Amino acid sequence: MIVRRRAVPAVLAATALLLTAGCSSGGEGGPDGSGRTGTGKAPGASAPRATASVPPAKGSVRVLRTVAEGLKTPWGLAPLPGGGLLVSSRDEGTISRIDEKTGRTTELGTVSGVSPAGEGGLLGIALSPDFASDRMVYAYFTSASDNRIVRMRYDERRPAGEQLGAPDTVFKGIPKGFVHNGGRIAFGPDGMLYAGTGESGREGLSQDRTSPGGKILRLTPEGEPAPGNPFPDSPVYSYGHRNVQGLAWDDRQRLFAAEFGQDTWDELNAIRPGDNYGWPEAEGKSSGAGFHDPLAQWRTDEASPSGIAYVDGVIWMAGLRGKRLWRVPLNGTSASAAPQAFLTGDHGRLRTVVPAGGDRLWLVTSNTDGRGDPKDGDDRVLEVRVR
Repeated sequence: MIVRRRAVPAVLAATALLLTAGCSSGGEGGPDGSGRTGTGKAPGASAPRATASVPPAKGSVRVLRTVAEGLKTPWGLAPLPGGGLLVSSRDEGTISRIDEKTGRTTELGTVSGVSPAGEGGLLGIALSPDFASDRMVYAYFTSASDNRIVRMRYDERRPAGEQLGAPDTVFKGIPKGFVHNGGRIAFGPDGMLYAGTGESGREGLSQDRTSPGGKILRLTPEGEPAPGNPFPDSPVYSYGHRNVQGLAWDDRQRLFAAEFGQDTWDELNAIRPGDNYGWPEAEGKSSGAGFHDPLAQWRTDEASPSGIAYVDGVIWMAGLRGKRLWRVPLNGTSASAAPQAFLTGDHGRLRTVVPAGGDRLWLVTSNTDGRGDPKDGDDRVLEVRVR
């Protein structure tokens, strides 16, 4: 059952390799810095016209530096407008601030109610569209009973470890499981809150439009179904997903999402409101009537995608089991060239990628999540230059 509660207002073929039936990478994703229109109108087919050149087929990636290291199970990353990066720890249930110049990491506090197990715990984080005035940090986490979205006031005037206010539940009732908890949240260019969820290992939930599991949800900042959603009085924006952990918008306000396949194909999708993305009837491209095919797909050992980011006509996608950063140049909502892999195996599992301004990205590794092979200094936040 979906339970909502109004809170205090604030504003992608290659070498085949089968995996276990659990999910790609054995199971297994930020705000992208888009502007905000403030209209409340859903981005999509009616986005304003804009001209844009198609990016070159080949790109380049250069790791500039390690920003921070020694992080435990980092998951979500949110750049602060005045400088600094907030990072969530899945298993510790904490949010910390990283000084991106010195690498110093300071714990803000622990998010009460987090119950980490398997792929669950404290996952995605996002800043309120009105963060400058309301200082609200949103978080998606696994509790003892469900997955939910909360928000907390961040007061940096308080002592370290005590800078997070009590979590105020915005949306709850998202099915939880040992796997497939989704977890990425981001505010879109319309000022609405989007959440990628998983079907918690119960495949049927993805096609059940009354369940928030296996969906992309679109909510007001207070947790209500957002105006213009495709189904009346429903938070569901798209359905038929398996486990969504990547959300990003292009410069025409079009939404893209990455999701984990099972044994065959991982996907990068262009999201249209109300469309059915096929799971569990379809995995990857399908001839099935009524299903929206992915714009790109990968064998599960090459990707297992979590976070994605959009920069200058390109989607950048972090791979967990694939241990690489994928570049997908776009022409509208299609791939304009074959995807290109970078950093293959160089830094292990890659969890989150966030625009850092200009031609740079923040890239978060995920080697301490129980499925990686941690090296000295793991996990890390890297600064990367991309073209």
